Amino acid sequence: MENSLLLYISIGISLFIGLCYIYQTVYLFLPYILPKRKYRYTAENAPLHRYAACIAARNEEAVLPELIASIKSQSYPDSHLDIYVVADNCTDNTAEAAKNAGAVVFERQNREKVGKGYALAWLFDSMKAVGVYENYDAFLILDADNLLDKDYMLHMNRLFAEGFDALTSRRNTKNFGDNWLTSGYGLWFLHEGIHLNHSRMRLGAGCAVSGTGFMFSRRLLDDLGGWHYHTLTEDIEFSTECAVKGRRIGYCHDAVFYDEQPTRFGVSIRQRTRWIQGGIQVAFRYGAKVFAGIFTHGSLRKKYTCFENLTLSMWGYCASAAAFFFQLLAIFLVEGKGFITALAASCVGFLLSLFTLGVLTCLCQWKEIHASAGQKIAGMFTFPFFMITFLISVFAAVLTRPVWHPIPHTRVITARELQ
Repeated sequence: MENSLLLYISIGISLFIGLCYIYQTVYLFLPYILPKRKYRYTAENAPLHRYAACIAARNEEAVLPELIASIKSQSYPDSHLDIYVVADNCTDNTAEAAKNAGAVVFERQNREKVGKGYALAWLFDSMKAVGVYENYDAFLILDADNLLDKDYMLHMNRLFAEGFDALTSRRNTKNFGDNWLTSGYGLWFLHEGIHLNHSRMRLGAGCAVSGTGFMFSRRLLDDLGGWHYHTLTEDIEFSTECAVKGRRIGYCHDAVFYDEQPTRFGVSIRQRTRWIQGGIQVAFRYGAKVFAGIFTHGSLRKKYTCFENLTLSMWGYCASAAAFFFQLLAIFLVEGKGFITALAASCVGFLLSLFTLGVLTCLCQWKEIHASAGQKIAGMFTFPFFMITFLISVFAAVLTRPVWHPIPHTRVITARELQ
């Protein structure tokens, strides 16, 4: 009787957790069901704003010139778009390469405060010191390995003109076909854009920044007290504080950029370990505030944004894992030998759900993925295994000390080659 009660309790907990995450399934279909929102402006008639493209680069002399070239070849007026690079603790010719390509360069050497968050904060301070900070309406944050579609800024400016103080864009991969790692990254980032952020935008909820390819107004940066995001995942920290303070991040589906994904397994694990460790840092720093925001924010949209932020944090993932193992324990105590069968069935079901997600994402973005048909099909089948390897990074994140490590970028591809 007691074991049966335990089973019923575990089922109840699992159902509750499932309800908390059901929106993830709904998001897969919302962009194709909900009507497009009508805006005042088109990309061609929106009022022009002045932007500063800000790039934190560390030993990126190989790829940085191509990013700068893609910015300079934008269909957006050159007079309203400037490029700033902080050459951060570089030991190569990054600064010289950026200057030769046409960027304004600030060189930084600081071995104690290491990481993109510190580099960006220093860049904004440097811009203030030379008197150019006030010249810009908004700042676009890019990584040195990125490439921009030629109409990227036109589309971002259109939504900025609609009143969004922060925007993120659609992330594609420039080396999708290199191997199973790059295709795994590529499908996941496409999923984040076309399913998660696209659905949030249609619902009117706040979106989330993912590493690079995002913009925020000077007004918002000042309201937030400057760029003070120094965890290992400054993007998640920024998104979380926006949720806590009720500042909505928009998503521009038409603005597409490309970035390079790691091709080596060790580098990939190191990168994803940093993401998880940064997520843990943000969860401890903002968890209570995000939870409170579900109840204290005045609008339903802001409450929902905090709720979703909480479910996608370390706290949400830990609750899901605890519910899963609690249910397996209950099955073991009630049925004994059924434990192994239940565990195997759960693992197979999880892999199938990941495979379905990869297939759906790949088919929806088939024409947008720059790879051969065979590479795309192979990516669908290897995607579940790429996602499973996150477990290695989870253990590494728990067992190692959080340290920021740069990710090498050497895949030189031009924007013209992609287009």
